Amino acid sequence: MTVHLPRRALTALLVAALAIPLTPDVATAEPNRATLTWTVQPAAVGGPDGRRWIERDLDPGAVVTEHLAVRNLSDASAVFALSAADGYLTDKGRFNMLASDQPSKDGGTWIAVQKTVTVAASETKVVPFTITVPRNAIPGDHPAGIAASVVSGAGTVQLESRVGFRVLLRAGGALRPALSADHVGVRYERSWNPLRSGTIHVTYVAANTGNVRVEPRGRAEVAELFGAHVRGRDVAGSELLPGSNHTTDVRIGGVWAVGRLKTTLTLTPSILGTTGTSTVAAPTTVTVTTWALPWAQLVLTAAVVALALALRTAVRLRRRRMTRMLELAREEGRRSAGCP
Repeated sequence: MTVHLPRRALTALLVAALAIPLTPDVATAEPNRATLTWTVQPAAVGGPDGRRWIERDLDPGAVVTEHLAVRNLSDASAVFALSAADGYLTDKGRFNMLASDQPSKDGGTWIAVQKTVTVAASETKVVPFTITVPRNAIPGDHPAGIAASVVSGAGTVQLESRVGFRVLLRAGGALRPALSADHVGVRYERSWNPLRSGTIHVTYVAANTGNVRVEPRGRAEVAELFGAHVRGRDVAGSELLPGSNHTTDVRIGGVWAVGRLKTTLTLTPSILGTTGTSTVAAPTTVTVTTWALPWAQLVLTAAVVALALALRTAVRLRRRRMTRMLELAREEGRRSAGCP
């Protein structure tokens, strides 16, 4: 669903707010110079039902009715545009939905809702909407969002303020949780204090290559001294929708630079959602070998050796000087005694 706006007035469209899985969020706008605030929540026929978002597992061809509640917190009546669109995760891992001028191709097209709703001051109005799952829907998740918005401003620049919530749709069929660990990089950060160990930095891009939203979990380990000593930590990433990815940085401290370091990253997708499934996801494992030389310890050793050599040289020079002084004293004694 797309909000239709006058083309002449809308040369720039900015999305100001989208309340996704949060508790009843509030958006503000200033249409006609009057401050307008409102919230949008999942609801039953009688009003908000306490859900933070709507999550439904549906078979292909299913048609269900849901409700949303728009609460106008302002002192004046307002008309809100209602729309649904495909959902996605931002770079920071926050859920969002496509802007009004971007066409949906997936879950957003399954939702049908009336275009506008008029809500009086301090009133809450419940609006039904339908979800129709295509008969040829691909099994797995099809995230979407639904929102109520207003457009404020004047002239060539207008601002769309939008608040809504997630509608997580899962089509029945074979779920296929899968992850890949891409662009794995390993860097050793040494301490120049020879008595302190360093830190291994492991960066990677966890990508959801399956058809269901997952959370990556696993472990990163570093093997030192050709496997004689292993140090590691558990890792857990943020939620990943199908097709999305997220960059993660893991630090493992207490690692000494003793030559070859073998770093192994293992990730397993943990299925999120309400579906009870016994599907066992295969882990993905990536191993990277790096070398770290103990420069700080080598510098300290070189300094100690240089100091020892300097001390030995100084002692030798002192002994030679003392020997020379003794020889001069003996020679002077012989001269004083008249000896040839």
